[in-house]
Amino acid sequence: MRVSTKGRYALRMMVDLAEHADEGFIALRDVAERQGISKKYLEQIVGVFHRSDLLRANRGSQGGYMLSRSPSKCTVGEILRLTEGSLAPVACVDSDPVECERSADCSTLPVWQGLNKVVNEYLDGITLQDILDKKRERDPFNYVI
Repeated sequence: MRVSTKGRYALRMMVDLAEHADEGFIALRDVAERQGISKKYLEQIVGVFHRSDLLRANRGSQGGYMLSRSPSKCTVGEILRLTEGSLAPVACVDSDPVECERSADCSTLPVWQGLNKVVNEYLDGITLQDILDKKRERDPFNYVI
């Protein structure tokens, strides 16, 4: 599994929104500037999130985006599945039950199923809040009054 630029930027955008959650709706240009990501690219990413319950949007001069849930309720796995699609390492473990004609005789299937389980459990076990907490641990003097 390789996470694309889209997935990495989506995660950075969501962490940024979580970090600035107390500021209300955040303009994409502000996120783009802080993260060093093109605003046009972020607009494409935001389109993916419109069909989810992770973001709220507000139009107008005071418009922008904000998380629709607490950062502790948004997982990295959820964000990456929205932007990347499946996180499965091989196509045959993308469905349950496995829809492969060779699955009954495949000696490597358990390897791929195990990897898929580990990856998903790991990414679903990390929330945006966890990322913010780790960031604060690394730089405890980086705060705003």
